[in-house]
Amino acid sequence: MSDQIELTAEPRSDMGKGASRRLRKAGLVPAIIYGGDTDPVSINLNHNDFSNLLENESTYTQILSMKVGKSKKEEVLLRDLQRHPYKQLIMHADFLRIDQKKVIHVTVPIHCLNEETCHGVKVEGGLLNHLQSEIEIMCLPKNLPEYLELDVAELKLGDSLHLSDIKMPEGVEIVALTHGEDHDTGVAAVHKTREVADVDPEAPEAPETEGDQAATEE
Repeated sequence: MSDQIELTAEPRSDMGKGASRRLRKAGLVPAIIYGGDTDPVSINLNHNDFSNLLENESTYTQILSMKVGKSKKEEVLLRDLQRHPYKQLIMHADFLRIDQKKVIHVTVPIHCLNEETCHGVKVEGGLLNHLQSEIEIMCLPKNLPEYLELDVAELKLGDSLHLSDIKMPEGVEIVALTHGEDHDTGVAAVHKTREVADVDPEAPEAPETEGDQAATEE
C-alpha cells in the first residue's frame, strides 16, 4: 500500500442545485461523506487540488485521509464521481467512511507484467489482448492493494490467463471467484494478428468465365 493520500475539505450548509452551481463557479466541488454510524456530512473541495489528485490512479482505489474544517481526520473511499459531459469539470463526489473492522468491496486495476517479453508476442508474433482492466475485490481495509499484478511473460499464442491466475495478496479475494469456477473469466490472451493469405505461385489459375472474356474483348 502506498502512502495515504490526504484531502482537505470545508463543511457546507447551502444545499440544492443553485448552491452547487455557485460553489462550482467559485472553483469548488460539492461533495458528501456518508456511511458508518455518523450522519452524512456535506462538504466542498478545491476543484484544482482535487483534480490534480485524481491524476493519481491510487485516489480511486485507496483509503484516503479526509480532514473537514477543524474536525479530526477520518478515513474514506471515493465511491462516486460525477464529471461534466464535455467540460473539464468535476460536478460532485461521494466518499464512504471506512470501518477498519469491516470488509469492503473495491474495484482495483490489473497491471500486466513483462508485456515486452511475452512469449506469444515476441517469439510467435501474436497480439496481447487485455480482456479485463479492473476487477472487484473484497478485504479488510488494512489489506487493500493499490492494484493486482498478472505476469504474462510465459503466455503463448492462443493461450489465456484467468482471474484464478492472479497472485492474490493475503486476506484479499476476487468477488467473482466466490461465486464458483464458472466465473473464472479471462484477463489476458495472445491472439493471432490479421494476416494476408499466402499465394502459392505453382497453384493453377482459375478458369476464365464468359464474363471475363467479354470484359477483355471490350
